[in-house]
Amino acid sequence: MELRQLRYLVALSEERHFTRAATREHIAQPALSQQIRRLEAEVGIPLVQRTTRRVALTDAGELLVARARRVLAEVDAAQAEMEALRGVQSGHVTVGAMHTMGPVDVSLVLAIFHERHPGVELTVREQSSEELAEMLRADEIDLAFLSVTERIESHGLGLQQLVSEEIVAVLPSDHRLAKRRRIRMDELSDEEFISYREGSRLREVLVSAGRDAGYEPHVTLESNESQRIRRLVARGLGVAILPRSDAVGPGAEIAAVSLISPGLTRDITLAWREGRRHAPAAAEFLELARATWSTPASP
Repeated sequence: MELRQLRYLVALSEERHFTRAATREHIAQPALSQQIRRLEAEVGIPLVQRTTRRVALTDAGELLVARARRVLAEVDAAQAEMEALRGVQSGHVTVGAMHTMGPVDVSLVLAIFHERHPGVELTVREQSSEELAEMLRADEIDLAFLSVTERIESHGLGLQQLVSEEIVAVLPSDHRLAKRRRIRMDELSDEEFISYREGSRLREVLVSAGRDAGYEPHVTLESNESQRIRRLVARGLGVAILPRSDAVGPGAEIAAVSLISPGLTRDITLAWREGRRHAPAAAEFLELARATWSTPASP
């Protein structure tokens, strides 16, 4: 079992296409296919299901990919540690981020890091918090900015809360409740909601708060962009809940009203896989991120 074969298998698992995986690994597609077949012959069990339209991994393939990511991460870290003797001059850091980051400006730490280490390649992947947690456990990303929810088990993850922020009701300016300072969640029971998509923290908060108030929120429109949600609300297409920083910042004119019964908040938390030996570039980025927001902000 060779390291290059493991790299090819990991690439194939992520690209789900032989040609794309080969392009990513800078080899010819037939050569990659041959190496995958040799790996299958060595382990004595099929790793890949091949069809005319797509590539899927078998259960054995998924298991080996999970192990391969750990092995390759350790090898990459060892190589990078040797380079670290000359300083952080190269490498690749993959950062995960939620779709809405509120007052946490990820671009700030990206810019500072790039200025200090211009030879390090930076990649940002936007996903839901739940997806980011799984990507951390699989070593697909080095660290992530996510929101901790009841559906995200913290086991195996290092966590540092950066922000706890109020979530407010976002209403059209001429809405019957727009002039109120506070409203109860049950007062929105007859409204049509505009919300983030299934799997997002804010969608989870909306559904949970609605149920606690005795109803199932009726979501008629979905978007993962807070500014688009604000524009839709401003045009009278529904109401929404958003972090206060997204509701009161520049954007479409709406009314942002505090919620009571219950009051709602969401966190932004820096997360990484505990026990992982990061490559020097990733370790440096993690320390920079932790130092940048070392004191949790107030709502």
